Amino acid sequence: MKIKPLHDRVVVRAQDSETRTESGIVIPDNAKEKPTTGHVVAVGPGHWNGSTFVATTVTEGAKVLFGQYAGQKVKVDGEEVTILREDDILAIIN
Repeated sequence: MKIKPLHDRVVVRAQDSETRTESGIVIPDNAKEKPTTGHVVAVGPGHWNGSTFVATTVTEGAKVLFGQYAGQKVKVDGEEVTILREDDILAIIN
């Protein structure tokens, strides 16, 4: 991917939501929830906190949980990704 985020920004490829329930019912597109999990594609170096540099703690390839309305969706190389601040990430999923 040809994108390098700045400061404490993180680029996430959102994980697609399920199209069927466990019982086999098909969920229509307008009833699906926005994805809130995804994989980190690129990470910025960090940010300055006053006079101290704070490095980004999230690493590329990590699976993360983020807020439903967090970040900005953009298309890069024909693929939709979400760019968000590291503070918008709620948890790293193991």
